[in-house]
Amino acid sequence: MARVEVIMLKNSWLGTAAEAVVIVAISTVLGLSWNRTLLTGAWKGEPTQQVEVAQQGAVLPMPIGLAQVKELSDAGQALLVDARSSASYAEEHIAGALTLPLEEARGKSASLRGRFPAGATIIAYCNGFSCHDSMELGKLLIQAGYSSVYVFEGGLPEWRDAGHPVAKGGK
Repeated sequence: MARVEVIMLKNSWLGTAAEAVVIVAISTVLGLSWNRTLLTGAWKGEPTQQVEVAQQGAVLPMPIGLAQVKELSDAGQALLVDARSSASYAEEHIAGALTLPLEEARGKSASLRGRFPAGATIIAYCNGFSCHDSMELGKLLIQAGYSSVYVFEGGLPEWRDAGHPVAKGGK
């Protein structure tokens, strides 16, 4: 009886291993066929779609997290730029941030070039993950010639919730 249990255990283990091998093989074949065009281009040394978009001038600002924003801000190595309306900025903003509402930037895209120092690291922010004004402002700043532009996606809510300093008033 003990011998029968050992044989069943071996068969059970081998059966499970065989099933796993079959699943992995099927997944590999499906994955390769699904991504064949991407892989074929990569194997030939062709650029990816992201590289093509960047070459066409559609460069996007890079996202940056709370810890990096705080570090750069504390070291004075970045300009924080609030993309929200002037009224929202006056109500509350990250302490030390400058205001450049997206609507104002859209209307004066030609004058953005001299608004900040040429080599400045700029971090745009707005009302958090559901707000896209900072991304749009970042794109405008890149188009204006600024090369070091980031977007703080957590924005004012994440900053404030972390207990970092906020201010009121201002233009």
